[in-house]
Amino acid sequence: MEENIYGKYEEYLPYIMEGIVKTFNSYNDECYKKTGDKIYEHLTSRIKSHESMREKCVRKGLPVNEKSALYDLKDAIGIRIVCAFIDDIYKIVDYIEQSKDINIVEKKDYIKHAKPNGYRSYHMILEIVSEFEDVLGNFPGHYFVELQIRTIAMDSWASLEHQLKYKKNIKNQDLIVAELKRCADEMTSCDVSMQTIRDLIRDGD
Repeated sequence: MEENIYGKYEEYLPYIMEGIVKTFNSYNDECYKKTGDKIYEHLTSRIKSHESMREKCVRKGLPVNEKSALYDLKDAIGIRIVCAFIDDIYKIVDYIEQSKDINIVEKKDYIKHAKPNGYRSYHMILEIVSEFEDVLGNFPGHYFVELQIRTIAMDSWASLEHQLKYKKNIKNQDLIVAELKRCADEMTSCDVSMQTIRDLIRDGD
């Protein structure tokens, strides 16, 4: 049996993940009470499996140990938030930027600056101060969360692109890549149009 790559810190990860999820859910509830609209449609969270984390350490040329898994890579905990509208993504980003309990380590806007293949999403690495000791021996400890924020259309597209990337022996791969890029462009236009329609409706209130 392979050694636990998270070591004794593994038992802390679910509590840290639940804490940040609770923070986002509270914000969603608060927005709903104020406006009648949720800021996001759904949220998913996960702790990266030992196998996936070991594979990533090897791929990145890092030692397969606790420090690599919990400090160097910063994505042991992952959260994905899916919104109905583009503006809601940036409202969540603003909320995080104004939070005193969350430090932003890194952010990448793949919505305004999509990847060449059409991928669109807003990525952030968040640093959370925890009541638990961390892998560097700090107490209170500092743990990291990888956050992705997308619209429903972006999430559907990313799901297909993920299948293409990891499924073997796919026929007509070049055609599929081209079709995915075309769909990404059309979905971008649709997201913008949907946002415009919502803005017009709200302006009429």
